[in-house]
Amino acid sequence: MKVLFYLSPFTHISSISPNQSMASTIPNSPSAVNSHTYVGLRAPQSNSRFCCPRAAATSRLPRLFVVRASDSDCEAAVVAGKIPPAPPVPPKPAAPVGTPVVPSLPIQRRPRRNRRSPALRSAFQETSISPANFVYPLFIHEGEEDTPIGAMPGCYRLGWRHGLIEEVAKARDVGVNSVVLFPKIPDALKSPTGDEAYNENGLVPRAIRVLKDKYPDLIIYTDVALDPYSSDGHDGIVREDGVIMNDETVHQLCKQAVAQARAGADVVSPSDMMDGRVGAMRTALDAEGFQHVSIMSYTAKYASSFYGPFREALDSNPRFGDKKTYQMDPANYREALTEMREDESEGADILLVKPGLPYLDIIRLLRDNSPLPIAAYQVSGEYAMIKAGAALKMIDEEKVMLESLLCLRRAGADTILTYFALQAARCLCGEKR
Repeated sequence: MKVLFYLSPFTHISSISPNQSMASTIPNSPSAVNSHTYVGLRAPQSNSRFCCPRAAATSRLPRLFVVRASDSDCEAAVVAGKIPPAPPVPPKPAAPVGTPVVPSLPIQRRPRRNRRSPALRSAFQETSISPANFVYPLFIHEGEEDTPIGAMPGCYRLGWRHGLIEEVAKARDVGVNSVVLFPKIPDALKSPTGDEAYNENGLVPRAIRVLKDKYPDLIIYTDVALDPYSSDGHDGIVREDGVIMNDETVHQLCKQAVAQARAGADVVSPSDMMDGRVGAMRTALDAEGFQHVSIMSYTAKYASSFYGPFREALDSNPRFGDKKTYQMDPANYREALTEMREDESEGADILLVKPGLPYLDIIRLLRDNSPLPIAAYQVSGEYAMIKAGAALKMIDEEKVMLESLLCLRRAGADTILTYFALQAARCLCGEKR
């Protein structure tokens, strides 16, 4: 129930007793209205020009006040049968012509009930994804210009002084504040022992210092492996009979990790798959005062065929042979537990699975057996396939991209290294708006 009445600037209003008529009493009342008595009337503000009971100094137009009926009046009306009108019950939607008439199935549980509207689906969604879950892999080189990578549309070798800074700025604008750097090293600096890997004025340390100077809170991951620096294109030192030397390689990797930490890296990421490298690296970092630097170990890195575009990006294909003597066999499952236990015992802070989507079972295996954060690398081949399918109009790029990332999260990945980081973050931000 609403009662409307006008107040003249010179009119005083008194409280109305329950037995009085509002319409007949209010205009002639000599006293001020008690704002606590009537729902909808507010006490005058201290800065208001109209203040009861003082008369206004000048005349002005009448003001309209609304007085709502009290809760007890509304309840009394309903009890008396005076039900306020409401929209009618909506009709049952009609089925198409020809739909068979069947009895309802005798089932107690219908899971579709929790999927019937966007609001319900959102309320019960078990897995979420946000830009904070992404680590953005960036390729860098010594040049000034950004060079497109043919096998990875939308990816570039970025100039470390300008292009890199600009790409990181774009990522930060949409909530991606973690990057991992991969260098394209000039052939003249490559050697059988990969000594350029620990040059403290090399490409990666310089890029780290530039980024930290511009964005001190940026989280920088680095790749620890010899293949970008090796004239043989392998992750370790190659003996004359083709054997990859383990302990000697680990020695080089420790020096590389320390050089990166000294430049300002937050997380060093050994991707080489040498035995014992996590423990040796932890010891080396701690000895140099870098106890705060984390280690993300490539725990389960498989000898996969999905890496092809990446090797084109860095020009780091093996000069001979393959990497099957140190990377894991794609046929193996339980072996991942062995690698996980070793990395945990040696001091790894994060465990990574690579590739991502073809190895969801391995991500889940590590998630179920380790308390450590799990990372997944959506590798270049996965990225290139989605891009190629979209270019041929065979799939919806945005939907497939987001679904693939969500699947990695659902399998148990806390963080995802993905070349889609910027593009996916923009889509997610757009959805939120």
